Amino acid sequence: MEKATFGAGCFWSVEDTFRNLKGVVSTAVGYEGGVKDNPSYSEVCTGNTLHAEVLEIEFNPKIISYKDLLNVFWKIHDPTTLNRQGPDIGTQYRSVIFYHNLEQKELAEKSKKTLQKSGKYKNDIVTTIEEAMTFYRAEEYHQQYLEKRGLKSCRF
Repeated sequence: MEKATFGAGCFWSVEDTFRNLKGVVSTAVGYEGGVKDNPSYSEVCTGNTLHAEVLEIEFNPKIISYKDLLNVFWKIHDPTTLNRQGPDIGTQYRSVIFYHNLEQKELAEKSKKTLQKSGKYKNDIVTTIEEAMTFYRAEEYHQQYLEKRGLKSCRF
């Protein structure tokens, strides 16, 4: 098994998309990339901890590749908006890929460059590609939030 970690806005929708992919063994939403140990959701929402809302994915690379996961990541959000996805604004909603090894880093950089050159977006892609740091699992009520509530979207 391998891990992948992505930040693409509100982690509820991100989790809902990835957890239904064949080859994804488990998912957990949480916080990564900040300066405070074990932050709470309310602390992350202030923007002061500098964490991003992220999804950590455990996947079987024999069934789904990291490249396939990257393709889904790029499709589910707008990687050209800095610290924002739709109505969600703040550094916690930034577009970020946390890589777990050098192969993931290279694949992420290549996919970003290819997408930028494709002309799909008129603005530059602002997604950062960063080495994985400590992942802090979010509070239990955030895990599989949409599924637990029978919702299809975060947009109320």
